[in-house]
Amino acid sequence: MPKAGDFVKVHSKKGIFEGILLPCPDILSKDIVVIKIKSGYNIGLSKKDIKKIQLIKTAKTVKPKSSKKSPKNPKLPTVAILSTGGTISSRIDYTTGAVYADYDADDFVAMCPELSYFANIKARKISSIMSEDMLPKDWVKIAKEIEKELKSCDGVVLTHGTDTLHFTSAALSFLLENLNKPVIITGSQRSIDRGSSDAFMNLICSVIAASKLKSGCVVSCLHGSINDDFCYLINGVKVRKMHTSRRDTFRPINTKPLAKVFSDGKIEMLKKCTCQKSKEKFSVANIDKNVRLIYVYPGMPDKFDTKNVKGIVIAATALGHVPTNNELSLIPEIKKAVKNNIPVIITSQTLYGSTHPFVYTNLRKLSMKAGAIFVKDMLPEVAYVKLMYILTKTKNMDKIKALMQQNMHGEISKREIPEDFLD
Repeated sequence: MPKAGDFVKVHSKKGIFEGILLPCPDILSKDIVVIKIKSGYNIGLSKKDIKKIQLIKTAKTVKPKSSKKSPKNPKLPTVAILSTGGTISSRIDYTTGAVYADYDADDFVAMCPELSYFANIKARKISSIMSEDMLPKDWVKIAKEIEKELKSCDGVVLTHGTDTLHFTSAALSFLLENLNKPVIITGSQRSIDRGSSDAFMNLICSVIAASKLKSGCVVSCLHGSINDDFCYLINGVKVRKMHTSRRDTFRPINTKPLAKVFSDGKIEMLKKCTCQKSKEKFSVANIDKNVRLIYVYPGMPDKFDTKNVKGIVIAATALGHVPTNNELSLIPEIKKAVKNNIPVIITSQTLYGSTHPFVYTNLRKLSMKAGAIFVKDMLPEVAYVKLMYILTKTKNMDKIKALMQQNMHGEISKREIPEDFLD
């Protein structure tokens, strides 16, 4: 019986079709046979119309093997590449047409020997998770794996799916306390085995950054334009995925990129890096996962489910507005949460610009009467992970407010610069 990936000839009442037999997607009826014909298109044929499926050629799927490890160059720094999954760790099985996580860190090195020009590479896979499936506990696990590598490496490159990369970069910025070496997070919009993949340049530039930066910082490193000309280094608490498919999807919000990195090894600094080598002992912190991120929208419920909730981050509108009229007001619910020692943090879903607790009467009600904490231009996702981090340090509301409004890693801009808008 032919299997998925085999080249077959299907004899049907509607004609004879040749192509690659594909697995039937779950969303289709099991009464459908799917094949990829010569043109590249997939067609579905009803089983009741099929007279015979003739096997022409059995499929052979070959996974690229990692090459032998290169001898260590004592003149080069050592960089660890840790892979977690995502598109950069995926490939297309052209026999089935499916994309799945298959490559690991060692495969990256085998397929991209240019990495050895800039550093001695250690590589291993620590998970195989598409980023939309990441959980807060995974951030802690990743942080602990990074901690292990930094004991013997000059920097770490973490490959990650792009969908929630900005959550992980923010989480690691707080979890990696007193970081004294660079941690570079990268990914790709297109799977690594495609000719148009952005993976290799992102990976090369990330290794260059990890090998040359001397300060402790968590930054993203991905395409700075749609072309293969340079990558941007962006502060891990100021980066956001802004497009579903563009190669330059990651943009700095309310700030500028830290640097441009070129695949020939050049790094062009664009602003002063505030990351410094800490004199304190490097360690990994923990997080309290019982935090909720809530988006304000017209007609939203005026009640929160606060069962087992330790903190709430609200992505409000514009300067920090939430519904406050008589028919639908969140003020009583926010006041109730604060009274129950549940901090409520106000951010803006506009992303650009800063919230403000006093500009309008409704904002004064929210901050002064209800007790909500405004955190200026901190991104909603960053406030979400920062509150998770701070709740492991203290439960005192005054201290939580002070720490949330403290600029720890550049998550709060000192001032608004007009040129940073949609940079």
